[in-house]
Amino acid sequence: MADSPGGGKHQGGSKSAASLMENLLGLLRIRVKRGVNLAVRDVRSSDPYIVIKMGKQKLKTRVIKKDVNPEWNEDLTLSVTDPSIPVKLTVYDHDTFSKDDKMGDAEFGIVPYIEALKMDYEGIPSGTIITRVQPCRQNCLSEESSIRWSEGKVVQDLCLRLKNVECGEVEIQLQWIDLPGSKGLS
Repeated sequence: MADSPGGGKHQGGSKSAASLMENLLGLLRIRVKRGVNLAVRDVRSSDPYIVIKMGKQKLKTRVIKKDVNPEWNEDLTLSVTDPSIPVKLTVYDHDTFSKDDKMGDAEFGIVPYIEALKMDYEGIPSGTIITRVQPCRQNCLSEESSIRWSEGKVVQDLCLRLKNVECGEVEIQLQWIDLPGSKGLS
């Protein structure tokens, strides 16, 4: 009898994992490239890091000491179940003895990117621009963002202007990872 509740729990666990896979479209890999002209929050510089959130998921980059033009080149990977949920990016200044200061934030949608992933690119040369997203009040783009076919993958480069801060931009790139067993995009 003692085995039954444990077995039931285990079964429930695998069932929820299976339902997650059924709803999972795939993985969004966000390459956090660099920050440009970030705000100064310490005496002469800042120790920036980035937190990326999508729904309940939260990921962060490493801290780069005393640099307002940091180069992270770090990949953060989010599970995507609902592409209509925007991705929120916040830059913080790491402080050893006090609460980390915010250094601006940006939000971007992934719907245009997801739509581009659904097309067929057989025979298209690498480097071909599929679509362009223009900066507007509804997004945080500081310049036109191109979604392109590159070496067998659909990638999107974004330069995001940070809000709620005096200056700063963050450059990122989106890539998609298909997961075997997931719902997929088709």
